[in-house]
Amino acid sequence: MAFDAKAKMDKTLEALKNELNTIRTGRATASIFDKVRVNYYGNKSPLNQVATISIPEARTVVISPFDKSLITEIEKGILTADLGLNPSNDGKVIRISIPPLTADRRKELVKQAKGIAENYRTTIRNIRRDGNDDFKKQQKAGELTEDQLKKETDDLQKLTDKYIADINKVADDKEKEILA
Repeated sequence: MAFDAKAKMDKTLEALKNELNTIRTGRATASIFDKVRVNYYGNKSPLNQVATISIPEARTVVISPFDKSLITEIEKGILTADLGLNPSNDGKVIRISIPPLTADRRKELVKQAKGIAENYRTTIRNIRRDGNDDFKKQQKAGELTEDQLKKETDDLQKLTDKYIADINKVADDKEKEILA
């Protein structure tokens, strides 16, 4: 069971990292467009599947669609993703200047990142609870002794503490990145 919990906690930590990457900082990164969906022949497709995203300068993003007829759909997708960015196109590519973040917007983004991290800490605790419930069922079924139950729950608690600390570090790093 502990290995199952570890795998779930690994996935949870990866999901947190991916979600925090979509929060915009003062620098241009391709990952801020991960949530952007583009209407591609009736289907909502991720932006990175219909265009190339490049970062020629620290505050500039250039999006080159594979199909030039998608330019307006890509612009709509960026605007509806509510990233606070204004795309402009020249008929071939879309250019986006990443404006510097205001102090208020930085505080808002830090608050958002902290909320996201708290949700993932709760997920880790829920995995621990499910694991402990599973251990208790195993003990009732006679598969675990009282000592084995204590050892397993202690091991699971140590694993939980490690992942909570990892989440805190990832969240702190993102906060520093936003405030930089």
